[in-house]
Amino acid sequence: MTRVRRPVVAGWFTEGDGDREFRLLGTRCGACTAVFFPREDSFCRNPGCTGGELAEVPLSKRGRVWSYTAGRYRPPAPYASDPDTEWEPYTLVAVELEAERMVVLGQAVPGVTVEDLSVGAEVEVVPGILSEDADTAWTTWHWRPVEVDR
Repeated sequence: MTRVRRPVVAGWFTEGDGDREFRLLGTRCGACTAVFFPREDSFCRNPGCTGGELAEVPLSKRGRVWSYTAGRYRPPAPYASDPDTEWEPYTLVAVELEAERMVVLGQAVPGVTVEDLSVGAEVEVVPGILSEDADTAWTTWHWRPVEVDR
């Protein structure tokens, strides 16, 4: 049986096939050009702006590690975990997006630990699975270190 793929939060990222097409989605104000993530669909959050039409925009695929830490606790909703299973720590990464210069938080791909990261290291956003049950794979985004060409 194939699990249905569902985003943990609808409209925050694309659901395209593969890493290449995957992007976080934000909104841009038509008046002041401020970009927001999480997306804003009601009003411009820039206090100096009188407001403009908000348009969906794909955000930078790459950025630089701004900060990171090990998550050694069971996170709150929307993360789902079975309290009867052994807990596995994860790595949380704050990334400054390349073009937007805003910081977006997310988990690193499974297997990446704090020992694998450093402030300023380049990472890219890729599709990930937050949790799965018998019927559904709950999708999200992960940050993956960019391989350095040598």
